[in-house]
Formats: sequence, C-alpha cells, structure tokens
Amino acid sequence: MLILIVLLPLLGFFSGSLFGRYLGIGSSFITTGSVFSSFLLSSILFIDVLSNGVVYKLVMGLWISSDSLKVDWSFCFDSLTAVMLMVVTFISTLVHLYSTEYMEHDPHLPRFMSYLSLFTFFMLILVTANNFLQMFVGWEGVGLSSYLLINFWFTRIQANKAAIKAMLVNRVGDFFLLLAMFAIYFLFNSLDYDVVFTLVPLMVSYKMIFMGFELPVLDIICVCLFLGAMGKSAQLGLHTWLPDAMEGPTPVSALIHAATMVTAGVFLIARCSHMFEFSPTALSMVMFVGSCTAFFASTTGLFQNDMKKVIAYSTCSQLGYMIFACGLSCYDVGVFHLSNHAFFKALLFLAAGSVIHAVGDEQDMRKMGGLKNLLPFSYGVIMIGSLALMGFPFFSRFLFKRCYIRSRLC
Repeated sequence: MLILIVLLPLLGFFSGSLFGRYLGIGSSFITTGSVFSSFLLSSILFIDVLSNGVVYKLVMGLWISSDSLKVDWSFCFDSLTAVMLMVVTFISTLVHLYSTEYMEHDPHLPRFMSYLSLFTFFMLILVTANNFLQMFVGWEGVGLSSYLLINFWFTRIQANKAAIKAMLVNRVGDFFLLLAMFAIYFLFNSLDYDVVFTLVPLMVSYKMIFMGFELPVLDIICVCLFLGAMGKSAQLGLHTWLPDAMEGPTPVSALIHAATMVTAGVFLIARCSHMFEFSPTALSMVMFVGSCTAFFASTTGLFQNDMKKVIAYSTCSQLGYMIFACGLSCYDVGVFHLSNHAFFKALLFLAAGSVIHAVGDEQDMRKMGGLKNLLPFSYGVIMIGSLALMGFPFFSRFLFKRCYIRSRLC
C-alpha cells in the first residue's frame, strides 16, 4: 500500500504521455483516478500514523554504493510525511478534476494532465524520502515539472520567459542545497536522515574553514539548507519567479504556486529541525528573512492589478509567515499553517480561474466589477477563501494564530 501512494501518479503520467493521443479526454479520467486513489491510501496512512503514533520505513534496495557512500532507495512515513501526503494528494486530486473542465477545449489536454501527474509524483518522492539524496531527486523533479507546466502554452513568449526565470532562480537555491548536502556528507559520512539527525548533538563543536573564516559546521549546513529553501519557497531575494509564474494555466498556479511546490522549503526546514535547533545563527536568519518576506510581499500585493498576481504575492507573504514560525522553533505551527493555507489558497486560485474564464480571459481587476450577481457561486467561495486568508474568527488562519500564541506561551 505504501509504495502505491507514490507510484499511482507515475502510472497516471505514463498513461497520459504514452497513450494520450489514443485516449483523448479519457486520459484525464485515468490521471485523476490515479491521484484520487493515492489520496484514499494516504488517508488510511494518515489515520494510522496519527492514531497509533507509528513510523513506517520502507527500503526498496541499494541505490548507490561508492566507497563509503551508500545510499538506499528508501521511504519514510512519519507524522510530517502523512500530513504532507494528505495536502499534496487532496489538492492535486481537486486540481486534476478542475482541469478536466477548465482545459477541455485545449487540444493538448492529455499532455497537460500527464504533467500534473508527473509533478504530483515528484512531490511525493520529495516528502517521503528517507535521505537527502532521494529528497533532492524529488526537489529537482518538481522544478522540472514546474518548468513544463508554466511553459505549457509554449507559443507565448511571456510563458517562455516566466518558465526560464523560474528555472534559473530556483537553480540558485538548489546550488546552496547541494553545498549543504556536501557538507553533511563531509561531517556525518552519511546522507540518511536517521544517521544524520542522531549524530547532530555530537557535532556541535566541529568547525571548518569557510571563505577564510573558522565557522561551526552546523551553522554552515543550516544556512545553506535555508538558502536552498528560499528558492523553492520564494523568500525575499529569490521571490521574483513566483509572480511571473502566473503565465501558466490557472490550475498550474493552484497546484504548484499555492499548495505544494512552494511549501517544499518549509517542509525541508521542518524535516531538518533537529539540525536547526543546534544552530541559533541559522534560526535567527530564518526568522528575519521570513518576517521581511511577509511584510514586503503583502505590501507589494496592494499595488498589483492582475488578479492572479495579487493572490501570488499573498502566497509569498503567507510563506513568510510559515518560515517565520519555523525560525521561532514553532515547526508544528508552521506545518499547520502550511496545510490550512494550501486549501484556502487553492480555493482562491481556482475561483479566480472561474472568474477569468467568465470575463473572457481578462485578468485586470480594474476592468471588473458587479460580478456578484453574475457569478454568485464564485463570489461565495472567494469570500470564504478571503475570510480564511485574513484570519477572520473561527476560520483556519484564525486558529493558526491561536495555536501560535498558545505555543509561545507554553
């Protein structure tokens, strides 16, 4: 059952890419069904892991064996992975279902659906990996999938530019993540999570020469890990790709840039929390960058006219809140906000797609108005998503604030 959670979206990708021209719109039902099946299995796992407190480890076999470097192809299903699986598979199922109608007139619908399934597969690889190298496979895979999806309408010059920009900006963060992995192997002689996190307390006093300065190795590793997370999670300085990525179809925005891919950086920090707790310098940096991002992106969003870019800057601001919570060592609060943000932000993006379709693919909000009576359902769901976003009492973000305050008091 555990391996099926990961492999079912891959089967959907192959069905859409290899047989899409023969299946036509039928490929969308196969890809949607495969991701929905993965969601059902994830739900069973989620209940099991959280109710019984168990952790499942699944070793498929030896992947790399070179001198002292030995890396298994293995999966870890703990509470953090279970939460991420629920978020990724549920949002992906809804986006697949939405895309079946949204893109029905596009002649390349099978290709689009196969790209969505490929992205879901790599995201599942990322969150279920049991070592840094396997996690990096998923990390790069979602980058590739985002390039393909943003550039889906490849005849548009702006879509080409946005996809290249997203790829190049993310490569900056990936370079630092690679440096962190090299330093981890240099210090721990292993890339397995279990080995690394167990030995962290013994390595606090170790130092190395970095750029002419003698610095603690853990500080170097954690700072590089965070710089890698900044690229994916669009933190201040590496945030420029996120608003431009709205050139892709609206379901792409909902899946990649609101629900899953951009939260990979938050997941990385939460997964490596054992290391960050021994690096006050890195935690201070995480807190500072997260707070600056939350303020900068929210104020920038006030001056945007494009409907999707307003929501994109809102996403960037919310990611700053998640990073800020992790910088305060409130990893559980950050992951909680990650999960509830995924749902109401995907809701806002999909509702925005409905509005944009209804007004003839117009995205400039200055040309809109009086749509309440014409689109009552879209108006209602946008209102619900907006109330959740602003932290209105008894909505999800209001509960996030209460959880944060309670965690700080305890």
